[in-house]
Amino acid sequence: MPPADTGASTVVVDASAPSSPVTTTAAPAGAHERLEPGRPGYRKMSFALFAAGVAAFALLYSTQALLPAISVSYGVSAGQASWTVSAATGALALCVLPLSALSERFGRRQMMTASLTVAVLVGMLVPFAPSIGWLIALRAIQGAALAGLPASAMAYLAEEVRPKALIAAIGLFVAGNSIGGMSGRILTGWVAQAWGWRAALAAVGLLAVACAVAFHFLIPKARNFTPGSLNPKALAKTVATHLGNPLLVRLYAIGALFMTVFGAVYTVIGYRLVDEPFSLPQGIVGSIFLVYLVGTVSSAAAGQLVARLGRRGALYLAVSTTTAGLLLSLADQLASVLLGLVLITAGFFAGHAVASSSVSRTATTGRAQASALYQSAYYLGSSAGGTLGAVAFHAGGWAATVALGLLAVLGVVSITLYGTRVARAERRALIPATR
Repeated sequence: MPPADTGASTVVVDASAPSSPVTTTAAPAGAHERLEPGRPGYRKMSFALFAAGVAAFALLYSTQALLPAISVSYGVSAGQASWTVSAATGALALCVLPLSALSERFGRRQMMTASLTVAVLVGMLVPFAPSIGWLIALRAIQGAALAGLPASAMAYLAEEVRPKALIAAIGLFVAGNSIGGMSGRILTGWVAQAWGWRAALAAVGLLAVACAVAFHFLIPKARNFTPGSLNPKALAKTVATHLGNPLLVRLYAIGALFMTVFGAVYTVIGYRLVDEPFSLPQGIVGSIFLVYLVGTVSSAAAGQLVARLGRRGALYLAVSTTTAGLLLSLADQLASVLLGLVLITAGFFAGHAVASSSVSRTATTGRAQASALYQSAYYLGSSAGGTLGAVAFHAGGWAATVALGLLAVLGVVSITLYGTRVARAERRALIPATR
């Protein structure tokens, strides 16, 4: 059975493919059997990467649910406070490619461990930031440290897991992201209500410490990775080749646009819920992020969606779900807003899991760089969404933030439709040659 279509042409790798960014010695074919459900090591790997995902998202978005309190504490606007989130995601986007290149030399496991360690250490300093400037600076350092985790994790999975189990494995890692985002926000909400936002950030730091320790002891050693010396010219050539691949570029854009919606919605939602007509306390606002559980389910189920609908069909379903959620959230009834958040979250995580796994399967060489470019686009979308969403909210309220989200969703639809037309045109062009 052929792989499901993503709405773009199939990538064929041949002898003209770019050399690796590192100089390596090929491992013997079949030297190490890859992991899959039911085989030794797969469960430990799943738990380890799940813990890493929890720590990464809990730290990366630790200030998001606290933005109203941070605004009051420092006397700054929503747009200024939003930079405590955007600085972290922006720094991650800028650093993910160079750190992924280092993972080619020093190993995926080592890079993920180092990233978590540094991020956790910085996380213990964040609660003591004396000013908004210091808080933004520390958050940028934290985001840069976390940059070594996502692309290395995707490359690790692509190398260590059987292809037929890859989407499910990546879905579990993304599910860890959703659990981290949810637990971090709920924890900060209730702790902030009782002891203030600084104590809330300290609590997230302790959660991340526990996850980092679990990751260190559970993650299996890489068995299909061969280290090599860095080759900057080959790295530049690999990156240029990936950026010259229309399929990969479309996937990068889809990831960025989905994350623009998500970043805008979750950066601003706290301001909306603490204001009229809802006037919810900080703890309840933090608990709203329980809807992340929906993202855990939808991302883990991405493989089944692709099997039934194809990748294009799964993307269209994700877009439709996200759009419905945005429109529902416009109502001034709390139940409608909550249902809207549920649909936005489900659509986003499903779309992200499909797009990110498509990148890993498409790039048969330079996988770390392909994943790094996706992560760069993804987190640039988060940074842009958070800042633009806050600016839109300040200028025109929640309706303006929703309009920004709908514009991004329209971009995803346009890209997917274009890819569909390209794929159909290529198939029609191949028919005479096969007769």
